[in-house]
Amino acid sequence: MTEFTTRPEILGTFGVVTSTHWIASAVGMAILEKGGNAFDAAVATGFVLQIVEPHLCGPGGDMPAVFYSKKTDKVEVICAQGPAPAGATIEHYTSEGLKLIPGDGLLSTVIPGAFDGWMLMLRDYGTMTVREVLEPAIYYAEHGHPVLPRVSNTIKGLAEFFRKEWPTSYETWLPGGVAPEALSNFRNPVLAETYKRIISESEAKSGREEQVQAARDAFYRGFVAEAIDTYLKTAEVMDASGSKHKGVLTADDMANWSATIEAPQTLDYQDWTIAKTPAWGQGPVLLQSLALLKGFNLEAMDPAGPDFVHTVVEAMKLAFADREVYYGDPEFSQIPTEYLLSEGYNSERRKLIGSTASMELRPGTVPGYERQVDATMAMLAEMSGTGTVYEPTMSHLTEKRGDTVHIDVIDRWGNMVSTTPSGGWLQSSPIVPGLGFALNSRAQMFWLKEGLPTSLAPGKRPRTTLTPSLALHQGKPSMVFGTPGGDQQDQWQLPFFLRYAHHGKNLQASIDMPLFHTSHFPGSFYPRTSSPGEIMVESNIGEAALEDLRRRGHKVTVADPWTVGRLTAARRDADGLLRAAATPRLMQAYAIGR
Repeated sequence: MTEFTTRPEILGTFGVVTSTHWIASAVGMAILEKGGNAFDAAVATGFVLQIVEPHLCGPGGDMPAVFYSKKTDKVEVICAQGPAPAGATIEHYTSEGLKLIPGDGLLSTVIPGAFDGWMLMLRDYGTMTVREVLEPAIYYAEHGHPVLPRVSNTIKGLAEFFRKEWPTSYETWLPGGVAPEALSNFRNPVLAETYKRIISESEAKSGREEQVQAARDAFYRGFVAEAIDTYLKTAEVMDASGSKHKGVLTADDMANWSATIEAPQTLDYQDWTIAKTPAWGQGPVLLQSLALLKGFNLEAMDPAGPDFVHTVVEAMKLAFADREVYYGDPEFSQIPTEYLLSEGYNSERRKLIGSTASMELRPGTVPGYERQVDATMAMLAEMSGTGTVYEPTMSHLTEKRGDTVHIDVIDRWGNMVSTTPSGGWLQSSPIVPGLGFALNSRAQMFWLKEGLPTSLAPGKRPRTTLTPSLALHQGKPSMVFGTPGGDQQDQWQLPFFLRYAHHGKNLQASIDMPLFHTSHFPGSFYPRTSSPGEIMVESNIGEAALEDLRRRGHKVTVADPWTVGRLTAARRDADGLLRAAATPRLMQAYAIGR
């Protein structure tokens, strides 16, 4: 008898699209139906997610993608993570009386990267025009879309703050002074006009690639950059620090930056090869966790049992401790990623995984990096507990639910895309007048201490949590997967992948299984708090397993069933059969295919 799953694993041969919102997935599938490829579909899906999940991503945010192009026969990464502006110096921020960069407002803004990343993907790998990929987003911005209950609650929770402190956001999100009710029809006509003008400027050029370049110019060197520059010259707004601050981003910063294509970071695990972003994202932490887990017989463990949860959590604690010390923009620091992934290093680290839960943050020591380890640990000790718990969705004022979106697409030719767009949340920054969107708050991931890979510096990329995944099976690109969730992204992807690789469960069954994560290490978001030894586990793992984990010393927080994680995944089998799945949690994500 086939194992029951909350939804069918979608099967087909033509194409599959899965994302964190059903409308966005339907748009991506429509693009495939019109003859577009996986890249065209991902771009259109991404722009629609900005409209229907505005509390989780926006045009002013960022976008990493890991993808396989049949044409180039290569797995590559798009880095659309904007760096810190020229004026973003530690001296300036500390002179403003800050010890940490706030999680919202204008000082926390880096160069918006998402738009350029999408256009780079469209130009170099897609087949469609700017108009074709933007029109679905314009439709929903202009004609409306059903407001998610979480969006409604977020806006209601921020209504008074917006009215008093961020009037441009009040005007956009509370039209007529009223917050939208859950599932009511909501429009953002100003953003629709922004995208229409970008199309108009692109179509002043002839030739598809020239039109895409004109759209990039309109955003980064044209009217969009000018509107941002004009606003930031005078705007001074309240942020999480409790004071008003001005931003430092300028039109010059935007004009001189563009998204890049890079090689992925990879690790071989059994007959799989996992491809992730380099260490400017947290992607290698999943690879490090797998390198540690190579020494355990996971196949013999119950994939929903306490041995499995304990072993995976303890491996993740070690990998995330290394993330704190070593990860950062490789263009500014020597990141010893190959050493961190080596068998010699991990065979020693593996010995630290014992039968009880560790309460310590235990980074490894890479030769030559001793001073960096000491400096990081000293700073973390000094910074621990500076402020109340606060995450990107302003939980001091409103409910917090996730912080980004995810898309996986595979087309009939075998192109595949995994991308995790984020930033530019409606609650991260005020709406820029005349544009209909907010800037990002990604600079909060920098430290205001000199000499670390994640120290704030002009031109440096923040070490983000955005971490899409692509897996090759027996050397052939096979699976794309990912999830929103900040520091939890790789923590939810890891058990999903292990259950799929070791336990013979299909994509949907692997997603449906009880999830867990730890908050043992410092969070990436302001104010960077940690909870040593704490794990959150969905209750449907069973009381016996929860009690066993407590006996091992874990501080267990029990989550309601179906409340942890937002995973999606798609796969192409060796014979060309396509598969896709999406989590039932939050009742939003959807997989479509035929």
